[in-house]
Amino acid sequence: MEHTDPNGLEAGRVLFASECRFVAAADRPARMPPPLGPEVGFAGRSNVGKSSLLNALTGRAALARVSRTPGRTRELIFFNLAEKLMLVDMPGYGYAKAPKKLAREWQGLMLAYLRGRTNLRRVLLLLDARRPATEADEAVMALLDRAAVTFQIVLTKTDTLCAEELAVQAAAAARLARAHPAAHPEIIATSSRRATGIAELKAELALLAS
Repeated sequence: MEHTDPNGLEAGRVLFASECRFVAAADRPARMPPPLGPEVGFAGRSNVGKSSLLNALTGRAALARVSRTPGRTRELIFFNLAEKLMLVDMPGYGYAKAPKKLAREWQGLMLAYLRGRTNLRRVLLLLDARRPATEADEAVMALLDRAAVTFQIVLTKTDTLCAEELAVQAAAAARLARAHPAAHPEIIATSSRRATGIAELKAELALLAS
């Protein structure tokens, strides 16, 4: 976790103060919008906090639905931010109660997305800071390596941890990143509830939009 330049923080603030609108929900490749400007995907286990993070970033409480039922999102949801950056809420993975057929369909959709979006700048891989990475998380990292798609680990739900516990989790995430050639080295720790790390993540995404 690194210090963010004040100019980057301001660029992030301005970008995410702009209009963010729903574009499409795609349950198959044919329904994805054309790949035009830069795009960032949000990936993670079911119930890791993707929707909450998207809402915290954009300051819009209802932009992405927050479901009480893990594994509910079954589509790629596209949001256009200020005509400068597409934010993509990807289906959650690793939810044990998901029917096997649905799990296969979600994996197929994710593969089609990763392989087919030439404008995909980065995938933010969300990991719950309260728990160690799972086999499903590591399988997705290996998939991103094979697809040659840069990903960056973002820790979520950090408000439940003390400083020492967070340091341990951040160090573990950094070790994971070093083991994967497609991983960005910087780890960003966030809490949607307390807005921790949100400004830093906005600044990081503003760089990708420029």
